[in-house]
Amino acid sequence: MKMSMEKFRHFYNENREKLFGYLTRKSGNRTLAADLVQEAFTRYLECYRRRDLSIALLFTIGRNLLYDHVRSCAQPAGSTVMPEATEIDEEQAYINREDSRLMLAALQQLDDDERDILALAASSGLPYKEIAVVCGCSEASVKVRVHRARQKLRRLLPEDRR
Repeated sequence: MKMSMEKFRHFYNENREKLFGYLTRKSGNRTLAADLVQEAFTRYLECYRRRDLSIALLFTIGRNLLYDHVRSCAQPAGSTVMPEATEIDEEQAYINREDSRLMLAALQQLDDDERDILALAASSGLPYKEIAVVCGCSEASVKVRVHRARQKLRRLLPEDRR
């Protein structure tokens, strides 16, 4: 059964920020993440329009696009790009930028698998059971890997930023 464009539009609006957050955390590059989000939805629509909508499939497509990009560049997945400040108060804006910079820098120090599992857990809104489908492992394994990655991330962050 073919999905309606209205249904797909709702799926897009509901999941684009989640996918963007995941790809930003995984790559450390907001511009690249934005490009990959658009490409992931385009591929989903082109290749999987006859399937039921699945956030796990969408995140798998996004992750694979990032891996393809990294392989094509033959180098790490980009540099850390600061998110824009949204606060009027300049001091708070600076603190927010610094916190984001520190978090992205700490995330980049994690192994790829650790960064992947944390980005999925933090950004996707997926339950551990669906994250397990995306990663190709058991739900129990996802829980353990998320816990260990969070512990490692805490150790990488400065004490006053945890």
